Amino acid sequence: MRLKPDYNLNSIYEINEEELLSKGIKCIFFDLDSTVMQSKSGKFTIETLNFLNGLSKKFKIAIISNNCKKHYISQVEQQCDIKIYSNAKKPDTKVLKLACSEFNIEEKEACMVGDRPLTDILAGKRANMTTILVDSISKEKEGFLVRFVRWLERLSIRK
Repeated sequence: MRLKPDYNLNSIYEINEEELLSKGIKCIFFDLDSTVMQSKSGKFTIETLNFLNGLSKKFKIAIISNNCKKHYISQVEQQCDIKIYSNAKKPDTKVLKLACSEFNIEEKEACMVGDRPLTDILAGKRANMTTILVDSISKEKEGFLVRFVRWLERLSIRK
């Protein structure tokens, strides 16, 4: 099934670096909102920045976001040295393929990590990447309606 991720984890912190390296993964792309930071917060936690910095010792790292608000993306860029691609229009693969080209890797050497099957995972699958679905990094702060929509979306990836 196209929407079924290769890995379904509770959070980004469960990513198994050694397993990805053994699969030939050289680059990890992360969605922004709800994946590596609370949605619409524009702020990384220290824990997340430390985690991403640790990963960057073994992998090339980038953020691929559908967010197109320049002020918001600029605010995020000021907090880290991670390359950010905005206005990606996932599940379109154009930006994912551009990022692979700029990192000088093949799509099969990349992994797409995100919280949404219909955007992040579908884009990664369409681009022939390994995919990791994670729950929202701030799920405990999300309202009932958001959690319900996430639950509905995840029905599409069940066997």
